[in-house]
Amino acid sequence: MKTQQETIQDFEIFEDWMEKYQYIIDLGKELEKLDDADKIDANKLQGCQSQVWIIHEVKEGKIIFKAESDAAIVSGLVALVLSIYSGKTPQEITETEPTFIAEIGLDKHLSGTRSNGLASLLAKIQEVAKNYS
Repeated sequence: MKTQQETIQDFEIFEDWMEKYQYIIDLGKELEKLDDADKIDANKLQGCQSQVWIIHEVKEGKIIFKAESDAAIVSGLVALVLSIYSGKTPQEITETEPTFIAEIGLDKHLSGTRSNGLASLLAKIQEVAKNYS
């Protein structure tokens, strides 16, 4: 679990966007795979061009998210978001604005469809958190 500031600092070491994209892809490779039983329509994220499945469980008052995508860059974006939001309380999640997206420049370097997918992922995480608030 990282803070947004730690994530921003991670991206500051890279000189260009090719290196940043590679880092994002590498993050995606570290995502824990979901069981095939979890890859059902009910767990599929709507609003994503790629396929993304997201599940969650609550442990000791904290929401643990797990997700997987069939696309490399999207998997990395999912890993990035989950590193900030997974393992936090519903209140912490709802109070955490995703400022890291603009801070690292993702808002200017993602295609429209990826930006929409990222927004859908963030909205889903917020929705889950609000349901437990």
